Amino acid sequence: MTRLDADAPELAQASGACGPRALLLESREVPLGGVRAMEVHRTLPQRDLPTVGAWCFLDRFGPQQTKMRVEPHPHIGLQTVTWPFVGDVRHRDSVGSDVVVRRGALNLMTSGAGISHSEYSVGEDAVPLDALQLWVALPESRRHGGPAFERHEELPHLALEAVAGAPGEAIVVMGALGGVVSPATAYTPIVGAELTIPAGSRVRLPLDTAWEYALIGVEGEAAVVTDAAAASGGDAEASVALDRRHLLYLGMARDQVEIEASEGATLFLLGGEPFEDDIVMWWNFVGRSHEEIVEAREAWEAGAPRFGRVVDHGDERIPAPPMPAVRLTQRRRRL
Repeated sequence: MTRLDADAPELAQASGACGPRALLLESREVPLGGVRAMEVHRTLPQRDLPTVGAWCFLDRFGPQQTKMRVEPHPHIGLQTVTWPFVGDVRHRDSVGSDVVVRRGALNLMTSGAGISHSEYSVGEDAVPLDALQLWVALPESRRHGGPAFERHEELPHLALEAVAGAPGEAIVVMGALGGVVSPATAYTPIVGAELTIPAGSRVRLPLDTAWEYALIGVEGEAAVVTDAAAASGGDAEASVALDRRHLLYLGMARDQVEIEASEGATLFLLGGEPFEDDIVMWWNFVGRSHEEIVEAREAWEAGAPRFGRVVDHGDERIPAPPMPAVRLTQRRRRL
């Protein structure tokens, strides 16, 4: 996916850890492609929360009936994680990949120093589409390397212990959760997982106290118990309701949370060690400085070999927006 809100403020993560939090943050609707008129809600970055671990970007496109035509566009310094719920999307890129993205399969593209790709819905008519598009910032040790693409159709599952009702389930999409490890290539300690909470159940989600976490509502409404004393039998029940338009930032220093859903719910978990560097993010680029972003933009506009050529595409491409009139600067979290 490409960012078309080029005037949005550039953002970067601040270093430093925090303790447990329970901050409910709302997604915002962003424009994506004019005549395509796709409904897109952006949950990351937030002005006060640029990243969660290495996760630096999260869009949800859908659910909607639409025709997707995202022409070739570039990326640097990141991995794109495409996690579909409904509909088929054809992904083509400059390392020769030509695959159809479908429910249950992870499509992971690593840009390294540069890659380009396109995304088309399958067919010529509008179709039902619903998916998460996430970006992972690459660490210094990998961001200058070559591009790559991988697809995983078999992902591991973790049973979530039931406190009441039936157990829940987690699909470990990226990284590790509760000792279960995804086969997808990750370059920092991280987790991305789809959680299913059965109707009438309350389940326990295991966490790592050294990592930070956030939960995103996908479908239904869940109540997340955010107070450890309450979860272990305290008198007061400290919980936060979470729906599909919000992200709940949980901070660090938690070994678990409990989640309940009276009518069933699907959530997505993001987490990981706080990222090692401050980042500058502008358009489709994740870098470390203003100069690096300018260089990548100029290379794309000049048709430099750095970004390659997308399979089965001619000269069609998304041009880079103009650079802002001010210098791109890092913004630190303010939570």
